[in-house]
Order: sequence, then structure tokens, then C-alpha cells
Amino acid sequence: MTEERTRYGDAELAEFKQLITEKLKKAEDELVFYKTQLSDRADTSDAKLKGLDDGNVSAEVERLTGMASRQAKLIKHLSNALIRIENKVYGICRETGKLISKERLRAVPHATLSIAAKMKRK
Repeated sequence: MTEERTRYGDAELAEFKQLITEKLKKAEDELVFYKTQLSDRADTSDAKLKGLDDGNVSAEVERLTGMASRQAKLIKHLSNALIRIENKVYGICRETGKLISKERLRAVPHATLSIAAKMKRK
């Protein structure tokens, strides 16, 4: 009978930490890009010079604001995942207490629910 693991080992946590750190850097870079784009569009007269009318400027600002908001949320989730790694509780489903599969964590490194727990919520 095999014993069920209750947490990932230090080597596995180090692997996930590297993955999350890389994703976090990319997300932070993208957030800076979106914020720069937003500040460039803050002056609508400048945008008009670029050939955009007020409606297009508003739609673009709304789109960029949404993208920046999503990136900020992702950054928060990834940062929380790094804290869970430091506390050695990363990869444990918050509903079942069982390990979340490595495949799921590689796809969604900030996941806090296993696929089974996520499906139950639907």
C-alpha cells in the first residue's frame, strides 16, 4: 500500500518557485506596458492627433484598463503562490487537503483547488 503524500518535496517546490517567478516577472512587465499605454492615451488630444476619435479612445482605454486589472490580479495570485511555497503548503487543495496534480500546477501555477474540487463548484 502506497502512502499518500501530504505535500510536495523541497526540490519540487523549488521547481514551482522558478516557474512562478518567471511568470511573475512576465506579468509585471506586461502590467508596466499596459500602464504606459494608458498614460500615453490619457491626453485625448494627443490620441486625436494619432487619428483616433473619442469613441475609439474610450474603447481602447477601457480595454487597456481591463487588461491591466487582470494582470494586477494575476500578480497578486502568483505572489500568494510564492508565499505558499515558502510556507511549504503550495499545491495543497484548499478544499480537499490533497495534492493538486503537477500538470494542473504547471498550467495554472497559482491554483488553490484541485480539478475535482473545481468541478464540484460548478
